[in-house]
Amino acid sequence: MKYIIIIPDGAADVPVEELGNKTPLEAARTTNMDYLAQHGCTGLIQTIPDGMSPGSDIGNMALMGYDPAKHMTGRAPLEAANLNVTLTDNEVGYRCNLVTVIDSKMVDYSAGHIKSKEAALLIDALNEEIDIDGVKFYAGKSYRHLLVLKVRDPKTYCAIKTTPPHDILNQEIKAHLPKGAESGMLLKLMEKSKDIFAKHSVNDVRVDLGENPATMIWLWGQGTRPDLPSFKKKFGVTGSIISAVDLVNGIGRLAGLDIIDVPGITGYYDTNYLGKAQYALESLKHKDFVYIHVEAPDEAGHNGDIKEKVTAIEKIDQDIVGTILNHYGEHDNIRILVLPDHPTPVKLRTHTSDPVPFVMFGKGIAHDGSQDYSETTGKKNGLKFESGEAIIDHFMTKYL
Repeated sequence: MKYIIIIPDGAADVPVEELGNKTPLEAARTTNMDYLAQHGCTGLIQTIPDGMSPGSDIGNMALMGYDPAKHMTGRAPLEAANLNVTLTDNEVGYRCNLVTVIDSKMVDYSAGHIKSKEAALLIDALNEEIDIDGVKFYAGKSYRHLLVLKVRDPKTYCAIKTTPPHDILNQEIKAHLPKGAESGMLLKLMEKSKDIFAKHSVNDVRVDLGENPATMIWLWGQGTRPDLPSFKKKFGVTGSIISAVDLVNGIGRLAGLDIIDVPGITGYYDTNYLGKAQYALESLKHKDFVYIHVEAPDEAGHNGDIKEKVTAIEKIDQDIVGTILNHYGEHDNIRILVLPDHPTPVKLRTHTSDPVPFVMFGKGIAHDGSQDYSETTGKKNGLKFESGEAIIDHFMTKYL
């Protein structure tokens, strides 16, 4: 059996007036996802456990079959794992965004989706000019980077209250700066980054080109080293991860899955959708499981961009789901599961914890009468799974 999970990150939404009171998923042309529904089953799943933040770290960990309540130690440690940074017992990792703050307001959580090469130069400058023992920055992709602090009491640093920058767009940052014991170190680093970035040539060029500069770092998502049991031991199969996002790849790496580097994937609207499908099919020649994660719908949700969210969903349908369906025959020994990790409504521009729709298709999965894949159809069929672990266990091990 070949198992394929496709995650259109943040694709779930609520009805939007500009789309005739349809959701982006309902407004998008999704011929291939609808085909899965017409030959499989649909419903709702609660990906985010009660009391936990509706982040992609929580949602994707659950959808790889791991209970976040047991295994989640923070977002940054997952990204550290994918950067081959192994946190020691006295180290804490922090997500380090490059952001644009103007007149004390969070204007852009991604510094104009800064290019990785530009960002790496800024991260290098931080390491060169901040001479503090136990402080080290690591370059990731685009605006997403890592800070590692060596500290005496990791629990105190993990307890600092921090806020994701995409949750405070166009808001004054003062009320959302790190708070709590030992937060002074984080505030010092964030303040110092302003001076370093203000004089950096990368930002001079970005301003000349009319692009948002990286005016400072924003620290959040902290945690200590996590421990995940092997995916192969858990489900008896080998597999791969395809994602442009370090935290998703980090979960996979910790679980012992292979990380596939696909040329041209960006974690944004311009990602290589078709390449993801092609590399997934190549991986399945040798392995039994592949997890394909696409960040673009989530980015469109955070940007409040209705058109781009619809477009991203259509590209996932055509280039990824369609390519996979065109490769496999009707009676091949495969299963396909499509579902978001959480909703990112374009009007809210942030994540929510609401249940998301899923569609499951393939060997041993009976048709339940569904005719399309959408939030409305999912609600009609009701909540079928109360957790990500439950749906993955079912998908990987049981017949409906």
